[in-house]
Amino acid sequence: MNRKLNKYLFLFTNFAIMVGLFYVLFASSVSLVIFPFAFGMLYALTWANQKIWIVAPAYIIAGAIFRPTLEFSICTLVCVFCLIVPYFIHILCKKNMKKWEFFVYAIIGQTANVVFDILGGVFPVLPFASIVLGCLFMFACMNVFEAFIIRGFSNKLTSLEIVSLFSIIAALSGGLVMLNIYSFSFLKLFVSFVILVFAYCSTPTLTLLVASISGLGSIIATNNAVFVAPFMLWALAALLFKKRLRIFMVIAVVAVELVIGFYFDLYYSFGYFEILPVLLSCLVFVFMPKNWCKEISVIFNLSKDRMAMKNVVNRNREILHNRLGNLSEIFNDMNIIYHNLIKQGLTIDEVKSILQKEIKEKICSFCPDRNHCHRTFSDSTKKVFDELITIAYQKGRATLLDIPSFLTSRCKQTASILGSVNTLTAQYKKYMSMVKDVDTSKVIIADQLLGVSKIMGGLSKEIEASISFDTSRENKILDELTYFNIICIDAVVFEKDIWTMEVSLVVKTEDSQKPRIVDVVSKVCGKKMAVYEMFPSSRPNYSVVNLKTAPKYDCIFGVCQKTKNGSKVSGDSYSIVKLGGDKILFAISDGMGSGEKAGRTSELSISLVENFYKAGFDNDIILSTVNKLLSLHKEEIFSAMDICILDQKGGLVDFIKMASPNSFILNEDECQTIETGALPMGIVDDAEPLIKKNVVKGKDFVVLVSDGVSDSFASGEELRECLKSIKTKNPQEFADELVERALACNNGYAVDDMSAIVVKVLDFQ
Repeated sequence: MNRKLNKYLFLFTNFAIMVGLFYVLFASSVSLVIFPFAFGMLYALTWANQKIWIVAPAYIIAGAIFRPTLEFSICTLVCVFCLIVPYFIHILCKKNMKKWEFFVYAIIGQTANVVFDILGGVFPVLPFASIVLGCLFMFACMNVFEAFIIRGFSNKLTSLEIVSLFSIIAALSGGLVMLNIYSFSFLKLFVSFVILVFAYCSTPTLTLLVASISGLGSIIATNNAVFVAPFMLWALAALLFKKRLRIFMVIAVVAVELVIGFYFDLYYSFGYFEILPVLLSCLVFVFMPKNWCKEISVIFNLSKDRMAMKNVVNRNREILHNRLGNLSEIFNDMNIIYHNLIKQGLTIDEVKSILQKEIKEKICSFCPDRNHCHRTFSDSTKKVFDELITIAYQKGRATLLDIPSFLTSRCKQTASILGSVNTLTAQYKKYMSMVKDVDTSKVIIADQLLGVSKIMGGLSKEIEASISFDTSRENKILDELTYFNIICIDAVVFEKDIWTMEVSLVVKTEDSQKPRIVDVVSKVCGKKMAVYEMFPSSRPNYSVVNLKTAPKYDCIFGVCQKTKNGSKVSGDSYSIVKLGGDKILFAISDGMGSGEKAGRTSELSISLVENFYKAGFDNDIILSTVNKLLSLHKEEIFSAMDICILDQKGGLVDFIKMASPNSFILNEDECQTIETGALPMGIVDDAEPLIKKNVVKGKDFVVLVSDGVSDSFASGEELRECLKSIKTKNPQEFADELVERALACNNGYAVDDMSAIVVKVLDFQ
């Protein structure tokens, strides 16, 4: 029962507030001639999803109380009728009324006013001026309701919304100045409270503005400037004690009112009863909950909070810079330590000396002729041992035929010597292979430590400089997006470096895909911007849209592959991945042979390369590490690697090749060949890649192919001529036609796995 009673009490209170609001706006005017504000509020409240069965009756009753005449009642009913009928028609059709439709129906709803004014001899311009002012006021109300009712109080008001709020305050002031009960001024009650709230929750500039706007509203309504000076003095008094307790602000305002009334005698009449409105508003302000003040301050003073946030961001970046720098030095020291742990393999001369000593101790130490062999014939004996060890090392095994006849004739231990040479040499080779693998592993670890050190050093430099935030552009972006009906509750603009500006927006999820966002941000920032990231915000129904300076170039690409005839799986793999810093990697890996084994090899190689690049390692470290990892494999797995990295900022292209076919840069004038070089990955662990740098521009094509395509043509020149003869500008069609022509060279038979990547460079800006 109590719940139901509370519901009715709430509805009645809401209805009473609506009646009072409309009554004040009916009384608000321009020089007591034009009364344009009430109907604008009616349509704006309905647009803001306020219950029409409360708003419409409140409007009618307020109109009847304000001017109880038949003529005015007809005008009020026509205005409501032109709202209710379309409203329920749209409900029946299950279609929402658009904002512009409310303006159309509002204008139609004023036809009765226009007719009665013209018939009453009113100057014809006045009723039409009333319609224009009413529509402008309705637009202002919609902006404010969108900010408070739809978005909530947790978002900063834009410049347009603040202006709209001031226009509502001016209209209310113009209506309240006409409403006095005896000497009790509702205007003073309203304005003194508003000034105190603005002084406590907003900036001094806005406080002085709201005081002057309130005075202006009273001037427009009555052509009397009596309240302008008191309102400004109230604002100054409240601002003087803003940083102290609220009670001091209240005392200052009351004191100023007493001085104005009793000492300067500014009002027409002033007594203790006339001070009551200011006292009541001050009392309400003192007991206003603190959380209300915090919510109100957010919509005005958010920039100050965000300035503190920005300082925290820069401070955290400085701390992170120092820590990354220290970590970079640690990993670099670890790299040096691991390099020092590498054991160098023995030379062949050192091996021969060690093995000779072991054979002497094992075989010759018990022979009665040892002094004869190793003293009298020491040189010839040493030479024979050297030759046997060399043969066993190179061929894998020495035989009796490799022992000279002069030794077999005098030595009875030749079989034992031969067996020891072969056994010890095999053991040494196995040991050296193990040492080499261990050393290679240490080199890989050392290289990775060096790579991590470089990455951290680079990150440390990247975040060394403080971020420069641009509050002016942030406010402009918020205003512009609001103008285009895109709800944006926050915007951050900062310069990442001298080339890159970044913008982060928090917008309604339903607005996040609108192209207008890019247009607005580009216009405000004065340069072409592009969306590079979008993800859900921590706030429900909102998304974060991140934009940054668009690179000079973009690209589109096409890929075509053909598996070797008779093979189920292609031995070629390719990768196309976007790296940091506006770079894109294109790569083809061709495993040795074809089929599943070659496919696994190429996939492993391309996966390693791709992940290393995404992590931010340097070219040299990446390819050296991948090469060593493949060479450690027990099976022989080789892979040709063709990598192209396009820098979208300046059009620079890095070609990194290891035993891959030639690549090509094709434009309208020429076909430039990027020649191949280096050994395949996995053959030797110290193979060096061939790296070449080139420059591309808009409309250029970059072509990468595997050997299945290049070997199908009789020569490199024939392949170049084929590329020049392909006329399509679509990279996918280009790749398809290139592979088809390669197949045609072999009568439609794929003698090897074929892959082609064709990249077309585009001017982005």
